[in-house]
Amino acid sequence: MIKAIAIDDEPLALKVTEHFCRQAEGISLERTFTGTAEVLKYLKKFPVDLIFLDIQMPGKNGIDFYKQLENDIMVIFTTAYSEYAVEGFNVNAVDYLLKPFSTERFMTAVDKAIKLKKTRQRAAEHNHLLIRADYKLHRIAFEDIQLIEGLDDYIRIHLKDKSPITTRLSMKSILEKLPPELFIRVHRSYIVPLKKVKTIYNKTIQIDDFVIPIGETYKDEINKTL
Repeated sequence: MIKAIAIDDEPLALKVTEHFCRQAEGISLERTFTGTAEVLKYLKKFPVDLIFLDIQMPGKNGIDFYKQLENDIMVIFTTAYSEYAVEGFNVNAVDYLLKPFSTERFMTAVDKAIKLKKTRQRAAEHNHLLIRADYKLHRIAFEDIQLIEGLDDYIRIHLKDKSPITTRLSMKSILEKLPPELFIRVHRSYIVPLKKVKTIYNKTIQIDDFVIPIGETYKDEINKTL
């Protein structure tokens, strides 16, 4: 069960969110707020998994408020202003609901949050890769992987602040070892971690300092996933 709160300066909008949450399975709306002033104090006592958050509110902007949160709480932005969509996704929002939104659209957003929570739970239980290279067995944390590069019959695993690891393995074989909810193949020679994608531009993906081409074969799957 996902525990959630909702923040919106419009009481009617909060009523709509409450109504939809009562219809949704797997989510419990614990409390609603018409401003952000009390929220930080509340979250210290009562942690939640998800926030339904309006963006344009008096005082602190919703996106700025979310950026200051210390815990990795999921967020679904709710707003009447479509110009905030890109900025919302830049802070890894689960979804962006443009008011007025339908029941079906709301349920789609909640379903994304439920799936993301399950993904995080699985990742916490199984969060590493075992690779044999250089006559050693390497334990590689998923979060340390920047990208995986295919080199004919070998692969090179690029790691954050560590030397790359090269081993004799096919791209197909390494992909089978990776959780599909965390990694995606974007080119015949590249696999990337979803959460480290910075930008997608002009048929390329940026991961940290790497700019990787998007293969034509993988374009539809990338659009569907990201």
